[in-house]
Amino acid sequence: MRQIDLFPDILRMGAKTPLGPEPTIHPTAILVDCRVGGWTEIGPDTHMAESDFGDYSYCAGDNQIVYATVGKFCSIASHVRINPGNHPMGRVTQHHMTYRRSQYGFGPDDEGFFEWRRSHRCEIGHDVWVGHGAIIMPGVSVGSGAVVGSGAVVTHDVPPYTIAVGVPARPLRPRFDADVVAALLRIAWWDWDRATLEARFADLLDIEGFVRKYG
Repeated sequence: MRQIDLFPDILRMGAKTPLGPEPTIHPTAILVDCRVGGWTEIGPDTHMAESDFGDYSYCAGDNQIVYATVGKFCSIASHVRINPGNHPMGRVTQHHMTYRRSQYGFGPDDEGFFEWRRSHRCEIGHDVWVGHGAIIMPGVSVGSGAVVGSGAVVTHDVPPYTIAVGVPARPLRPRFDADVVAALLRIAWWDWDRATLEARFADLLDIEGFVRKYG
């Protein structure tokens, strides 16, 4: 028997590289026409297209994020899909040859179909946690501070600071009382600059003290 403490060398691969003002993007990730903030981490085999990804947010890997706005400080587990593709169910055939026409030699692509998809962006607020394998459907908004449970399929908007679980996802409970939620939304700590965040970092660990101090 051989003792294996670490394989592969994740330090060499950069998985534990300290984050900074420039995004950290795994070399296997593919990003097309995206805006990515600082102190971010994009995990391996992530595909992201025409999306904004806010400061301090991360996705763990094997994610697909399309036509979406992801706020700051979001935690996106692996295998999450945000804004999956639709097929035209009202046509004779749902096959994507009807809109990816050039690939099959049927003329130019159906740009109207793609514009419909672009117009149904997903909006993910700040400090949102999306659990492993969750799917957030086109046009859905998830409010700041919300939690989406693992494996959930989110077909309707999720209010701020609400835990949503299941297929289809339904609200389970709020994270905090309504007055605390209102205070957190009013404080909007995710908009603090780096110096303020560093100075007040310890306060983030105590919800009651935080609301008393800044609310």
